Amino acid sequence: MGWIGDTVDSIKSIQIRQLLTQAVSLGMIVTSALIIWKALMCITGSESPVVVVLSGSMEPGFKRGDILFLHMSKDPIRAGEIVVFNVDGREIPIVHRVIKVHERQDTGEVEVLTKGDNNYGDDRLLYAQGQLWLQRHHIMGRAVGFLPYVGWVTIIMTEKPIIKYILIGALGLLVITSKD
Repeated sequence: MGWIGDTVDSIKSIQIRQLLTQAVSLGMIVTSALIIWKALMCITGSESPVVVVLSGSMEPGFKRGDILFLHMSKDPIRAGEIVVFNVDGREIPIVHRVIKVHERQDTGEVEVLTKGDNNYGDDRLLYAQGQLWLQRHHIMGRAVGFLPYVGWVTIIMTEKPIIKYILIGALGLLVITSKD
């Protein structure tokens, strides 16, 4: 029984070692993704360097499911630029075009008014109650490029969570059963 017991222990040891290797590999992948995201935040100056267009308010320029690449610089925001902004009380950022720029005479602070290209009126109804303009701190970044349709993966996983859980489960199973 000594030789058989040693063999079984050896096989268990290899399986545990393989499982630990897979867990470390998965951890390295997740850590690498976070490091890349933080590096992009530093390079672009934006708290979210990549966003997905979630509505049709910017059609025909940007369609639902397009991915936008953002950059935030110290340059003044100009009318006509496409910006992504957060509104107090809302979690999801909005992608719209700047239609007016207003400079306060007393402080020199620049405020902007936005509108979706496919919307009838400006965005004042979307802003927080009593807010007429967006300040610089509301703006996450300016659109500098886009990738069409790739964001549909995110939209589908958000709207149909079961698909997200199936995908995560399948990827987890693949990692655990992988022999490398």
